[in-house]
Amino acid sequence: MSEGIITLTSSNFEAEIAQGQILIDFWAPWCGPCRMQGKILDELVPQLPAGARIGKINVDAEAALAARFNVRSIPTLVLMKDGKPAQQMVGVQTAAMLLDILKKSAG
Repeated sequence: MSEGIITLTSSNFEAEIAQGQILIDFWAPWCGPCRMQGKILDELVPQLPAGARIGKINVDAEAALAARFNVRSIPTLVLMKDGKPAQQMVGVQTAAMLLDILKKSAG
């Protein structure tokens, strides 16, 4: 996992999502598509728009957070803006698409 990616847990979740944009990746270490998505997110970090961040939630360790967002399959990505969900995507997403969503949502 890249240095620019935050590990989110129930203890730091509210503080991390409260302000700005954060793209949350719900994943598990045993999930092949999640590992693919993780590599894409690592590549995305240096291209993030100002103020945007990426966080990861391990669904095995944080089942309550996964349930809160109705995560039924992984990877699931949720874009949070100022503490509220702005968009949710299921399945592996491309870096270009994620960057476009983050740029459009930044305004």
